[in-house]
Amino acid sequence: MFLAICAPDAFAHELRPAYLHLRQTGADTYDALWKVPGRGEELRLGLYVELPASCANLTAPRGVFTANIYTERWSVQCAGGLSGGIIHIAGLSATLTDVLVRLERLDGTTQVTRLTPSAPSFVVEAAPSKTQVAGTYLHLGVEHILFGIDHLLFVLALLLLVKGWGRVVQTVTAFTVAHSLTLAAATLGFVYVPQQPVEAVIALSILFVVSEVVRERQGRAGLSARRPWVVAFSFGLLHGFGFAGALSAVGLPQTAIPVALLFFNVGVELGQLFFIASVFAVVAGARHITQRFVMPQPPWVWRVPPYAIGGVAAYWVIQRITTF
Repeated sequence: MFLAICAPDAFAHELRPAYLHLRQTGADTYDALWKVPGRGEELRLGLYVELPASCANLTAPRGVFTANIYTERWSVQCAGGLSGGIIHIAGLSATLTDVLVRLERLDGTTQVTRLTPSAPSFVVEAAPSKTQVAGTYLHLGVEHILFGIDHLLFVLALLLLVKGWGRVVQTVTAFTVAHSLTLAAATLGFVYVPQQPVEAVIALSILFVVSEVVRERQGRAGLSARRPWVVAFSFGLLHGFGFAGALSAVGLPQTAIPVALLFFNVGVELGQLFFIASVFAVVAGARHITQRFVMPQPPWVWRVPPYAIGGVAAYWVIQRITTF
């Protein structure tokens, strides 16, 4: 169902958010960075930044295409500053994407806002409220996990391996604790790991777990089948670095770091729990149908999920290694 929904190329591109970064450099001057998803052949989504009427460009926008992303930089001067002004993203209401706006002030405070097609404008606050920070980072966490297909495939592989509700809860809890630790450590700057190797090893972790699923079904259960929580915890530490990579691109508001970090992690967990609940619902529905209509299954059918997941993971491993 997910692949069918995301099949059209244009729709797939619009799932990527745009990003506006405004950094205050003086009492009324700002450096602007604007990133818009590309649509191939150096085409971009028709999204344009509209700053308050009091703002005027100090430098002409300089744009460049890199990796199917259009990036534009310029400097502006806004009489009296941006506080109380309205920032609008023209064209956003006609798309399916979101825009993340990050405003850094001279005093170190940060305002992070998520704009959507139904709410393409926002008012710049003198200081962001903790409630706004919590809501923004909660949404970011949910969206990151639901569109992070590699993380979801790892969780799905674990569900194929683990039997019984007790062991499922134990395994998922171990994964949660592990990625929470490394997410916090990496985001706060205590640990640094390059993202490209992390992404490649995350794909390799999926391949490892599905290979353990095949071994377990063939009667050669390994450590993953006997102690799934150990594997979940070990690879969860790695996946936490992947989450941190997405969060570091957005940044944390200096005056509300604990709130932002907590609610981003809560968002990740809510998205993960929603995915697990959806998997169990689909499995329960499939079992009901097969029992009701007595549909015999060929002996090889159990191989389809692990081999399908493993095939995708193997492709990701090769693809990500070639980008080093």
